[in-house]
Amino acid sequence: MITPLIHRVLTREDLARLVAEIGRLDRAEARAAAQAVEAGAVDAVLDSPVALEAVRGQGGAPAAVPLPILWYVPVRAALRGRGVADVELADYAATLPVVFTTWRAVRTVARGETGIGVWWRYVASLPDGTVAQAEGAADVAALALWWAGCFPEWVARRAAGRGMLRAYVTFAAQALALAARILGGSGPVAPVAPFWARAAGAAEALHAALAEARRNYLGRDVHSAEQRLERFLARLN
Repeated sequence: MITPLIHRVLTREDLARLVAEIGRLDRAEARAAAQAVEAGAVDAVLDSPVALEAVRGQGGAPAAVPLPILWYVPVRAALRGRGVADVELADYAATLPVVFTTWRAVRTVARGETGIGVWWRYVASLPDGTVAQAEGAADVAALALWWAGCFPEWVARRAAGRGMLRAYVTFAAQALALAARILGGSGPVAPVAPFWARAAGAAEALHAALAEARRNYLGRDVHSAEQRLERFLARLN
């Protein structure tokens, strides 16, 4: 099951690289950030406006920071801008591009048909009402949010236009809600059910935050020749 991992995988070296990037903009802010990290106030640094500015980079190129920070900082800022202050949800949303960047299985998903049909059949094939079905539902929900948030043009072109983006987000909310219902019973997994319920309720905001963050790095249409040229030229500045 794909669960929030950003805070769990961050190291002192990762944070030091973020502080170094902040130092490129403002040395005083970098000193304050370093002191905050030493004091254990990591979230205060990750949430700071200067961290967001540093991570977005200069001249069109993202900052040279680890992938978890590269996604978490702008996703967290985008969610806070939408009134979603839940750190765990921001961690979850940023986890998706980090996980799926290296997951080869996504290349075979939705080949020849819309992903939603494939994913529902997969969930239905699992033993009904079991932890396995809940985990499967949560994972395909994550996949739907990732596709819709990071590659909306691909979803629209391969399926039925912009309406399919809404369908992907709706599917994700339904699948996350299913996971929450299944896990909400008694047993050792019951304590995690509220998180999936919160994720289901915030599915639209999670999608919007991913879409906003990816635009900063990839532009409006990551697959078009025009956007590839624009990104190349921006990196020459």
